[in-house]
Amino acid sequence: MGKKPKSSRKGKKAWRANISTDDIDEYIEKSTKDALTGGSLAEVPNESLFFVDKSKDLSVKRKIEKHREKVLHCDSVLQRNPFVKAIPSSNDKRKSSMKKKKKNMKDSKGSTSKDDATKNDESGVVDLWENEAEGDVRARKIVKTSVIPAVEVDPPGCSFNPHFEAHQDSLAQAVAQEMQKVYQSELGPQPVPLTVQGDAIEEEEMYFLEVDNVDDEANDENEADPEKSSSMKKMVTRVEFNRRARLKDRQKKEAEAKKKAEISKEIDSLPEIIKEIAKEDEEKQKRKMRRIVAKEERSKQQPPRLGRHKFVPAPTQVLLSEEISGSLRKLKACCTLATDRFKSLEKRGLIPPSANKRRRR
Repeated sequence: MGKKPKSSRKGKKAWRANISTDDIDEYIEKSTKDALTGGSLAEVPNESLFFVDKSKDLSVKRKIEKHREKVLHCDSVLQRNPFVKAIPSSNDKRKSSMKKKKKNMKDSKGSTSKDDATKNDESGVVDLWENEAEGDVRARKIVKTSVIPAVEVDPPGCSFNPHFEAHQDSLAQAVAQEMQKVYQSELGPQPVPLTVQGDAIEEEEMYFLEVDNVDDEANDENEADPEKSSSMKKMVTRVEFNRRARLKDRQKKEAEAKKKAEISKEIDSLPEIIKEIAKEDEEKQKRKMRRIVAKEERSKQQPPRLGRHKFVPAPTQVLLSEEISGSLRKLKACCTLATDRFKSLEKRGLIPPSANKRRRR
């Protein structure tokens, strides 16, 4: 017979030997500790554990104030000396207004910013980065709108198949523009010539001319003042002097009386003067309105002056009576679109007008 098989060793004895008693040991230690200290803290009320200290800590406050009163040497150098007077300047008003603005800005901030600002004022130090966010705002460019439309419609006479009357009106307008240019060139002011035609004058003749001019001036002075020379020779008597004084007084009195009469006449005619002033005011107002209307009409036709050259409008594109065919296929091709757009930009004041440069062939 064979051997008897071995049974498992993990029986009741092994199970009882491996049981852990850590939680029991912890509980016992905790209970003994609480018994020694006077009880568990979880069971103690909050009022016995915590309290509010209402006594003021004056010593700490005094230390903080003393520390604040201390000024560094670098700050004391920058402080203003009370015994030295500031130099008066013309910008006192501006500075006072700026100080008021700064005070208002400081009042809006908190107490911490107030303390820092007072320190800066005492030391004279200015914070360079205080208004850093103000420079972030970009200035918007204001674009003036033009009264002149971007695309102008030509009159009906400029069409490829216009009516006879409209075509004649447009032709007359184009002819008038061309004739105006011709008359302006013919009847306009002539330029000053650079050279004058004639023979050159010699140096000897120049001297003779200068001497003649001096003699003529002396003769003119003698002829103009014959009374002065005669009066200097005559002696004025006392009777003549008194007569002149009486005449002068009489003329003065007459002038004063005349002035008084004019003033009284003006006082009597006050209502008429008031009416005249009212009429003048009305006329001035009408003239002002006329100027405004004329300016608006001019702005619709002429652009503002931008450069040194004046704006020259493009000639009206009118077909001649021989060129009117009545169909678009028979029209002559012309490249006026680019020039039309360029002139439109100049007329609206978007670009300065340029000089008319003709191409050399």
